[in-house]
Amino acid sequence: MVSLAYTSFLLSLFLTISLLHPSSAARKLTESDQQLQVFKYHKGPLLMGKISVNLIWYGKFKPSQRAIISDFITSLSSSPKSTSSQPSVATWWKATEKYYHLINSKNNKSPNLGLSLGTQILDENYSLGKSLTNYQIINLASKGAQKNAINIVLTSADVTVDGFCSSRCGTHGSFTGARINGKRYKFAYIWVGNSETQCPGQCAWPFHQPIYGPQNPALVAPNNDVGLDGMVINVASLLAGTATNPFGNGYFQGPKEAPLEAASACTGVYGKGAYPGYAGNLLVDPTTGASYNANGVNSRKYLVPALVDPKTSMCFTIV
Repeated sequence: MVSLAYTSFLLSLFLTISLLHPSSAARKLTESDQQLQVFKYHKGPLLMGKISVNLIWYGKFKPSQRAIISDFITSLSSSPKSTSSQPSVATWWKATEKYYHLINSKNNKSPNLGLSLGTQILDENYSLGKSLTNYQIINLASKGAQKNAINIVLTSADVTVDGFCSSRCGTHGSFTGARINGKRYKFAYIWVGNSETQCPGQCAWPFHQPIYGPQNPALVAPNNDVGLDGMVINVASLLAGTATNPFGNGYFQGPKEAPLEAASACTGVYGKGAYPGYAGNLLVDPTTGASYNANGVNSRKYLVPALVDPKTSMCFTIV
């Protein structure tokens, strides 16, 4: 098993360094100062082909909450017809193709990763209890398809997970599943927790005031759900890391044991002009006052993180 201790742990570290200095958890970024350390490719495989994104819902989630995440996954590969407004989630995700272009430029191959919403599994009765270990997260992830799949475990607000809030908002990794037609396949998994009641100031910022640092007013969440809109940010960050560093030897910066990946190297940056404690210049819905930077299917609006441009090692935003 390869397990990446990828942390989208936003504020306790991110805002602390606004008063100190850049660290491995975040970077002080402005429009005139976005240069990161060189973002390296470590010669391992990226995710390729048609991949189903399966959602394992652990605990109590309303149907309307599940729709926020499932619509986001659908938005990643939506066509212009289904998302008429720009910028879109699909445009944001298309930026990951730069990673594929770099490694395929010598043989002129085109990027070949297609994500689609797969099955959704509900575990509303807390089959493993309300306090989960990392091993139990993998156990839950194994309930999804184990071939050509990313299985995302989403835990409800009343579930605690080892390291949740104290050091991370989510994790991604890979695991070798059961035999399928005599062959074992390695599948990618992601876990993200709902931080609404446990640590919204860390894992749902900027939709909640931070625990540390400048106490700027919280932004209005685009889907009117601080916990789920925070989960979208972390799911998006981890999906980008999963696609470009699925097995620990793809694209990342820093040590392999604690890598900064496509999105985590740009923690806290969502729009141009971002700096510690300020998410950047975002779009605002004139009706609801919600802040966002990407449009999705079914008239959804989302906030997605900046991604490192692998050619320049700088953070790229779509607004």
